Amino acid sequence: MGLRRILSDKNPALHKVCKPVENFDNKLFRLLDDMRETLLDSGGVGLAAPQVGILRRVVLVDTGEEILELINPTLLETDGEQEGPEGCLSVEGKYGLVKRPYYAKVRAQDRNGNWFEAEGEELTARCFCHELDHLDGIIYTQVMERLLTEEELMAFQE
Repeated sequence: MGLRRILSDKNPALHKVCKPVENFDNKLFRLLDDMRETLLDSGGVGLAAPQVGILRRVVLVDTGEEILELINPTLLETDGEQEGPEGCLSVEGKYGLVKRPYYAKVRAQDRNGNWFEAEGEELTARCFCHELDHLDGIIYTQVMERLLTEEELMAFQE
């Protein structure tokens, strides 16, 4: 396992649509393990493969209880709405005001190719949507209402 470099939003790879994973092999296992280590080291709650330069449909989401590996994920269902600050490991030091669903359900494959569903509310739902956007070349700065000032961000955190 090893840490991977997280690309900046200026890197063209982050603005491309990712291809589906077809091979569930040692190369994929290494990517997943490296992404897990990179996510844990970064202190983030989600990481998408294009953020480490791999244009495949792979994301990791830290639900607070476990780190979900989502391969070839699709959004099945959303409900409600939440508006709040959102940041990104590829957009260092900036936070924007973003509307996302309050609830989201995804369908994905695990590292062995087995299909499963996962769901979450609040931060997990936000993270599902944010990371799946990365797979389509979308960064939160493209869907935010506006950037937040430091004072606004601190007010949200209180």
